Amino acid sequence: MELVSSHPKQKKVSESEWLDWKWQIQNRIKDGSELEKTIRISSEEKEALLACSEVFSFSATPYYLNLADPEDPNCPIRLQVLPRKEELHTRAWDRRDPLAEESYMPVKGVTHRYPDRALWYLSHVCAVYCRFCTRKRKVSQSAGTPGAEDWKDAIHYFREHTEIKEVILSGGDPLNLSDSKLDYLLGELKSIPHINQVRIHTRYPVTLPMRITPELCQVLKKHFPIYLVTHFNHSKELTELVKERIGMLVKEGAVTVLNQAVLLKGINNSVGALTDLFYGLTKIGIKPYYLHQCDEVFGSSHFRVPIEEGVELMKQIRGSISGLSVPLYVVDLTGGGGKVPLPANYLEETKTSSYVFRNYKGDLYEIGF
Repeated sequence: MELVSSHPKQKKVSESEWLDWKWQIQNRIKDGSELEKTIRISSEEKEALLACSEVFSFSATPYYLNLADPEDPNCPIRLQVLPRKEELHTRAWDRRDPLAEESYMPVKGVTHRYPDRALWYLSHVCAVYCRFCTRKRKVSQSAGTPGAEDWKDAIHYFREHTEIKEVILSGGDPLNLSDSKLDYLLGELKSIPHINQVRIHTRYPVTLPMRITPELCQVLKKHFPIYLVTHFNHSKELTELVKERIGMLVKEGAVTVLNQAVLLKGINNSVGALTDLFYGLTKIGIKPYYLHQCDEVFGSSHFRVPIEEGVELMKQIRGSISGLSVPLYVVDLTGGGGKVPLPANYLEETKTSSYVFRNYKGDLYEIGF
């Protein structure tokens, strides 16, 4: 059976190949000549692809690139994965390691910044290299990937530090590891009495949903409970295959699935785009968890939305959609200060015995002490 791409230039492949996550990884598009077989790219995009290759690799799975409009350079999928010349313009606040992860690394691969939780960097590989990636300095760089001995050191560190209640598996993408390796790592973590929960941060449900297999679900269910945080930024990413595989994760893997999006200029910085995304997520069983202000990582300044604009967007959204579908808008402080919420201020005036509030419609309401 053949699967015909919606893109006229893309070759036909069998359905079994298309739905094989390893085939998708092995056939990632990595340069301009391969890209042109799928979508029409402008001379400006070609120049950016070449110029930016020295800074950060380009890579996209056939599946994810198939979601892009082959003609529109402002397609929200294209904007997330195709290099732009703006990436070469570094601003004063931009940092290679904006969250100071390397400064809080007691053993290779482990960032222990918050007292009660630690992040474990397990893989340098991603299915798609997002242009706004916080870890552009290390993803796609195999030299920075922890090996088997580093894993042992990390597990020993987790056992020794009883203040750690949560370990977050991250990367690259931790789901790039085999089922057997994930089974081993989750088993080790679950055997540590003081670890309360394990979280997996992965973008594969977005860029490589075929990675969610019955076998993977059985591994995750074995180590219940597992919390999986994925990263959808636009409703265009919520395909039928995504819906099917998220359902598999929830029903067969007994996984709690949440989403952390990034507020990105030209991609989702409107009430309509965010509403479609948040409602689309809850419809398929994903709880919107965080909306991140874009980190001050080098080469991403063209994606950043002014914080006051983000606050106003969230103020309008909170009043117009279900609270279940509203994430917390946060900024992860440059320099390793951690996440802080960016709440909208509804309090207009404090009187002698009452407060005056302005709601999302702009109407004033007064309540007593």
